[in-house]
Amino acid sequence: MPQASASPAAAQRRLDPWERPDARTYVRIENVSKSFGDFRAVDGVSIDIYRGEFFALLGASGCGKTTLLRMLAGFEAPSGGRIRIDDQDITHLPPYARPVNMMFQNYALFPHMTVADNVAYGLKQDGVARAEIRRRVGQILDLVQLAPWAKRKPHQLSGGQRQRVALARALVKRPKVLLLDEPLAALDKKLREQTQFELMNIQEEVGVTFIFVTHDQEEAMTLSTRMAVMDQGRVMQMGTPTEIYEFPANRFTADFIGSVNMMDGTVARLDAGHAQVAVAGFDRPFTVALNREGQAATVHQGQPVSLAVRPEKIAIQRDHGQADTHPNRLRGIVRDFAYLGDASVLRVDIGDGRLIEVTAPNTRRALRREIDWDDPVVLWWEPEAAVVLTA
Repeated sequence: MPQASASPAAAQRRLDPWERPDARTYVRIENVSKSFGDFRAVDGVSIDIYRGEFFALLGASGCGKTTLLRMLAGFEAPSGGRIRIDDQDITHLPPYARPVNMMFQNYALFPHMTVADNVAYGLKQDGVARAEIRRRVGQILDLVQLAPWAKRKPHQLSGGQRQRVALARALVKRPKVLLLDEPLAALDKKLREQTQFELMNIQEEVGVTFIFVTHDQEEAMTLSTRMAVMDQGRVMQMGTPTEIYEFPANRFTADFIGSVNMMDGTVARLDAGHAQVAVAGFDRPFTVALNREGQAATVHQGQPVSLAVRPEKIAIQRDHGQADTHPNRLRGIVRDFAYLGDASVLRVDIGDGRLIEVTAPNTRRALRREIDWDDPVVLWWEPEAAVVLTA
């Protein structure tokens, strides 16, 4: 019997860089550290990045992400460890000898030059022939949709257009890796959201490996193929946006990415891939599916753990005295309410001053709220919706 062919949807699915037939590590950061006197800004970081990735270094100010980016660019020398790009050790190469280019947060455009001259500047410095410069500048301006503005000066452009000029100038030299320092920080919210998709499309078309620094969780989730969440110079977790959001490895990552409800407890029982977590103040344990790969082997009876549940995973309705049969059901009183248009955020007092945050989608158009301030409510979530954290 002939084998069925793949569905059109499966055939058209874009492969992630690590799934492609030619997948290989392209940027290797090996046990890299950086100290400034007694302060250790980067502490033994190791990251493998695949060719064609859009990789994010995410963290709060002072976590070490920008220092790591500057070491990739050659602006800082590591105190220890090695950096390799395309199998070349670049640890001690000066910036101009590295196969990288950097796009700065403030764009650093020359105000007296036209768009075309700004983009061509690096090629002129490298002594590229005039005809080749014209050809490559024309190609890259077409790519970023700025050809009609080639003769304008930076002050005659919008913020989004200036951002694309800086991107074109960085890409026109055809680096193996493009480094971006908070690339969208200078844009307002609506323009930033629009530019995110433009940036993804350009990166996909040129195929250059992008590594960018950001403190904006939403930006990292939107743009990156994978990300490294950093704190105090170390990588706390690395993975795809879905892996990090849905299966945080520790309390820091769970708390840093998005909103989360956490309750401390103890594993009371293990049963068929589930943990029963007892939390002080509740008369029965909560049921949690151990659905992260390898997690069942790390969770033990009697172990102190944290139970984490995202607000959007929790269902809510008015309390009409329904039978209390769900394993993860709570009763409470609505203490805070915020209407955001597409969703509402509620904070529910479940007793002893403990608050649970719930995000409820507004799927129906109505003038009156189904649930409001001080309403008695019932909350519940499925065992697969929660995560057990052991660190």
